[in-house]
Amino acid sequence: MTVRLEVSLGLWQDRPAAEVRATAAAAEQAGYPCIWVGEMATYDAFALATALGPGPAELVVGPLAVTVRDPAMVAVGAASVADLTGRRVSVALGTSSTVVVERWHGRSRRGSATALAESAQVLRTLLAGGRGELAGEVVSTSGYRLRLAPPGGRLVVAAFGDRALRAAVLHADQLVLNLVGPDLAARLVTRCGEIAAELDRPVPEVAVWSPAAVGPDGPPAGAVDQLRRGLVPYLAAPGYTEAFDRAGYGDVVARARGGAAPAELLAAVPDAMVASVGVVGTPEDARAALAAYAAAGVGTVVLVPASTDADPAGAGTLHAVRGLG
Repeated sequence: MTVRLEVSLGLWQDRPAAEVRATAAAAEQAGYPCIWVGEMATYDAFALATALGPGPAELVVGPLAVTVRDPAMVAVGAASVADLTGRRVSVALGTSSTVVVERWHGRSRRGSATALAESAQVLRTLLAGGRGELAGEVVSTSGYRLRLAPPGGRLVVAAFGDRALRAAVLHADQLVLNLVGPDLAARLVTRCGEIAAELDRPVPEVAVWSPAAVGPDGPPAGAVDQLRRGLVPYLAAPGYTEAFDRAGYGDVVARARGGAAPAELLAAVPDAMVASVGVVGTPEDARAALAAYAAAGVGTVVLVPASTDADPAGAGTLHAVRGLG
């Protein structure tokens, strides 16, 4: 069994912001068919996607927070990127975090699951060039239609809980899961199938975002530490805590739930915990991880390559993994 391999730009906070453009270049040079462009505290996702310019790879912009960006804004952004770059452009939607939505943007996350479903519903129409009409509980739009050509890509929903999975089944071409190992991925794929059967809908293709650090003799120097730092914010997050506890890392979860400082949690996260939700190690380790995801029913693994002084832009990891899926 095989999986499709794609690449997401890492947006690592301990690296120069502009390095993501080198990661995108390395991904295209290695022949990856799709690059995911998200956003954190540096570039706007649509601006960065446009800055990548023309190229053969499809772009997926997002996940975009549905309580921050309205559907018309998302549709305009995706069509703009497609028109200015000549690329096929897809859109990923998610609910994001309390820090991003409420603290950074001053918006409410109340009703975010409803906003996710409603945004996905109307975006299917807008992204196909239709006129958006929805008066929902959280999201509403009326009368707008793209003046540019439709961007041509997929609609992706980032999901974890049941309501988000339901939104993905109802409205998305693809469901994407974040930081899940093969065991949890298998359970969520099964649950997605149950919801699809209940709703008499096809099961969307399932992708996972997977932190990646691969080299001939193991991860590049410093890469696992970087991935470990990326894991810390999720240790006390609903859903992730139960998953990590079930995977045998209950002691780390207990510290996070108890309010331990980030530095303490960073020291407590073992290398094996990082590898359990990623593609980490030698090419043989990577091949085994990809096979486990394929066996779990995952169709696409989106690599999020570590970027360090030993492997700038994650280029070594991307070349090491390419062809293993």
